[in-house]
Amino acid sequence: MIVFFFLMIALVVVVAAVTLAVIGGGSEAVLPEAEPDRVADGLPETRPVVRADIDALRLPVAPRGYRMAEVDDVLERLAAELAERDARIAQLTAAAAPAAGPSDAPGHVDLSKGGER
Repeated sequence: MIVFFFLMIALVVVVAAVTLAVIGGGSEAVLPEAEPDRVADGLPETRPVVRADIDALRLPVAPRGYRMAEVDDVLERLAAELAERDARIAQLTAAAAPAAGPSDAPGHVDLSKGGER
């Protein structure tokens, strides 16, 4: 019988504590706004990304895998840098092509030296 009364008193105390915790904040928010738990992607901001940066990159794991927003941010950054490098390579290749043009062709006669190549 004493155990029954003890359990009833414990139950009343727990219910009262939970009720006070829930309504204790009044008109204020019970919990403060949480900061988003996104971390920086770890890629350098001041220089282009290199292979070692990608090898060292570790994305935080969420309960159901990786956070899609963080993976999307990293992939977007890498795609932009690759596109920029491809454009630069194409620009340099186009600039080098006219300089190496006809003088490298077989059977070309070099008039400045007076002989054939």
